[in-house]
Amino acid sequence: MPDFVGCRTLEIVDAALGLTFPLLVLYPTSAPDQPESIGPYTLDVALDAPIEPGPLPMVLISHGTGGSPLTHRLLAHFLARSGFVVGLPRHHANHRDDNSWHNTPANLVARPRHLTLAIDALLAEFGAVLRPDWVALVGHSLGGYSALALAGGQPGSLPHEHSDGTPQPIPTTLDARVRALVLLAPATVWYRAAEALRNVRVPILLLMGEKDEWTPDFHAQIVLNGVADRRLITHRIVENAGHYSFLSPFSAARTSPAFPPSQDPPGFDRMQFQEELQAEVRQFLLQQLPLAAAR
Repeated sequence: MPDFVGCRTLEIVDAALGLTFPLLVLYPTSAPDQPESIGPYTLDVALDAPIEPGPLPMVLISHGTGGSPLTHRLLAHFLARSGFVVGLPRHHANHRDDNSWHNTPANLVARPRHLTLAIDALLAEFGAVLRPDWVALVGHSLGGYSALALAGGQPGSLPHEHSDGTPQPIPTTLDARVRALVLLAPATVWYRAAEALRNVRVPILLLMGEKDEWTPDFHAQIVLNGVADRRLITHRIVENAGHYSFLSPFSAARTSPAFPPSQDPPGFDRMQFQEELQAEVRQFLLQQLPLAAAR
């Protein structure tokens, strides 16, 4: 594995909507790293360091509604040390500081588009160092919806998401560069139509929490029953895990019942599970990579 992790932030432009959003990038480097403040957290990174020679595979991690890309910082850091270039977009108007697009059709359309724009930006930033034709998506909760849309899912909106109460197709575009999905407690109700997931034909690691209060088992069943080839799915229910158990642990100061994302079912060790999750995701992604790209 590379010795160190580089870090830089890109500003992604959505010209169609006239907005920008940040993309935090962690990547393998030979430059020594050191503890740096990244938002409210500390990570061992080398700021704006040169990237390792390629070709390197890309991973994008899509956070849940009202969340933050930094809630997946430990998984991202681990994958960067494992030889992946990891992009963590902050979804516009659907993050902890501005959640004004929550429960809106605009959000469901923009999220997958912004993942494609993030892939384009990584290729523009790092050029020939990256594999242009192999990208994996990791999505938690609504990030799982976003990943499925980019992999060929054809979602439909819910009645309450329109003023007239009529469900409508959500326009999304398949990105053929997406070759693998990791779905962590994904929100999938927009794919309930019989053919909504028939065009999703990439390997999927699907992990659900046994005690998930927000995306219980029927969300997994939508994926398991919806794809054309169920053999492409590796499915596991994580014992005693809740919806937020897939997030990186929060500091002691932020861990309390008043902040639900910091909470787990009694007896669940989130830090210990992080190590298990990291190893499982890494192994799955390496299994999907062409042999020439595996490091």
